[in-house]
Amino acid sequence: MLPFTYAVRNLFRDPARLLQTVGGAALVVFLLMAATALNEGMSGVLSASGSPKNVILMGKGSEESIERSEVHLEVESIAATSVRGIKSVFGQSAVSGEINYMAPIKTASGSVEQSILRGVREESLLVHETVRLLEGRFPSPGEVMVGSLAHRNLGVKEDDLAIGKEIFFGDIPFKIAGRFTAPGTVLESEIWFDRNDLATVTQRSSLSSVILRMDDAEFDDVQIFTLQRNDLELAAIREDTYYDKLSAFYAPIQTMTWLTAGLVAAGAVFGGLNTLYAAFASRIKELATLQSIGFSRVAIFISLVQESLLATLTGTLLALLLSLVILDGRTVPFSIGTFRLVLSPLVIFTGLFVGILLGTLGILPPAWRTLAPSLPKALRST
Repeated sequence: MLPFTYAVRNLFRDPARLLQTVGGAALVVFLLMAATALNEGMSGVLSASGSPKNVILMGKGSEESIERSEVHLEVESIAATSVRGIKSVFGQSAVSGEINYMAPIKTASGSVEQSILRGVREESLLVHETVRLLEGRFPSPGEVMVGSLAHRNLGVKEDDLAIGKEIFFGDIPFKIAGRFTAPGTVLESEIWFDRNDLATVTQRSSLSSVILRMDDAEFDDVQIFTLQRNDLELAAIREDTYYDKLSAFYAPIQTMTWLTAGLVAAGAVFGGLNTLYAAFASRIKELATLQSIGFSRVAIFISLVQESLLATLTGTLLALLLSLVILDGRTVPFSIGTFRLVLSPLVIFTGLFVGILLGTLGILPPAWRTLAPSLPKALRST
């Protein structure tokens, strides 16, 4: 076997080539880690947003979009008394009739962006158990409560949505009365209005949905209720199922993320292969000399793999450091919310796996071309 120091010395024979190889590996690994983090973050926030204990009553035919759904106001009270086994807290049934709406919101700084609005009453806290009030209070008429990531959706500073400041729905001002968090869910990006206020400004006389929190009841119990009350024109769907369907809706975006990252990475890989071809082509005679003094082709190949792995794993380490600085903890807004990028074990494993793959498989074509010529022919090469 060739000594390990031989591979290390060869790395620094051409500093420009070394930088190109390390940089190319870092780019490939970083892009694929970013794609993994983006897709995992989007899928994670959607899957965490739905609870298997919650059932959503929506207007029949609107199961794919809660914003388009319309439910009669009386459904909230009818469902609370008709479905047995709904969770109750201090005698209050965990039933929340809500209005979901997407509209442009103007902040005090003058920024106007689309935001997810939810018209609620205090009962909503009984069904959305992940929601925790950070500061302030639940909104009264003329007030709103903002999620901790709502500022990212609006593209403003966090201070622009501080308690006491105002936001505007059209020309109507609403005072920010509270801030809440709902870790890992799309709720964190929403703005919560008093339900009557949102109904007034959107000119709605109906709800978007009624959410039931199950205790002893099963989904089938709610399904039977919707079939018995055909006059209400309701459809029941489990909350986690609803968000799973949304995840399938965003699957093409996730696919495009992978394709874009893959195409850029492929370009970097081919560039790296050209660099290795050029570098090894000048060493054919050197490697043939090593064979002539007794080193086998297998031993030389292993040394080349060591050399390649040193370069690509250095690039991988650089990509991991860049990901830690640039990606970890960054929030990314999308149409129905915001999610955080996290360097999870899967993201880190993807980076390490790609780095090792580049160092082992990437060396095969140039190494084969370098070691393939017969020994006499290789010794005569210039």
